[in-house]
Amino acid sequence: MSSSPAARPTAPQALVVVPARMGSTRLPGKPLADIAGEPMIVHVWRRAVEAAIGPVLVACDDAAVLRAVEAAGGEAVMTRPDHPSGSDRIFEAIGGAAATADVIVNVQGDLPTIAPETIRACFAPLADPAVDVATLAVAITEEAETTNPNVVKVVGSPVADRRLRALYFTRATAPWGDGPLYHHIGLYAYRREALARFVALPPSTLELREKLEQLRLLEAGMRIDVAIVDDVPLGVDTRHDLDRAKAILAGR
Repeated sequence: MSSSPAARPTAPQALVVVPARMGSTRLPGKPLADIAGEPMIVHVWRRAVEAAIGPVLVACDDAAVLRAVEAAGGEAVMTRPDHPSGSDRIFEAIGGAAATADVIVNVQGDLPTIAPETIRACFAPLADPAVDVATLAVAITEEAETTNPNVVKVVGSPVADRRLRALYFTRATAPWGDGPLYHHIGLYAYRREALARFVALPPSTLELREKLEQLRLLEAGMRIDVAIVDDVPLGVDTRHDLDRAKAILAGR
């Protein structure tokens, strides 16, 4: 008697959410900053669409951002202006928008030059059902970054080629000894239930000490896997960053 072949696991269905906040202190009105004739948020939305892992939704707190995204052919939703983090903003946004999505991919709205393959790399570890949250890192190559507290390091155990299971995140230089150090990139893919649990938890002890909200996930016992990529996406926080983004996109 022949047996039927085992069913292959179904790939999780993703929704990409791009949180956009107008109230930046260092670069006011950042989502609408003009880059090559289009608002920055539209560039990020395009990169997320090009990743081709699922629908893309912009979660904003200003009607002008919503109109800019819709004018480009995208979908946006208004959220409260007082969210403490992008994760809280996307959780509000998905209330009615992602009823069937298994995975929520959080692509920050200030990454106009991010490569679509980088977004796909963050999504990929969630093909493993044991993983609750996925994120990214890149090997540190500049000595100055090893001691820079603004460069967050991820300490992890290898579980596959170019993939770690995260054990800790820190602003310190870690781990000690010979071997690579990894610069954490703050782009996340959450299982829907993991995101719901995360935003319901109070800030954790180590999260408050290191000022790194991803430690709340680890302290709650959730598994974070890290995909290793080749480049750190340019985050636009200042006028200088904006000028760099304009130069990069002008050359495309």
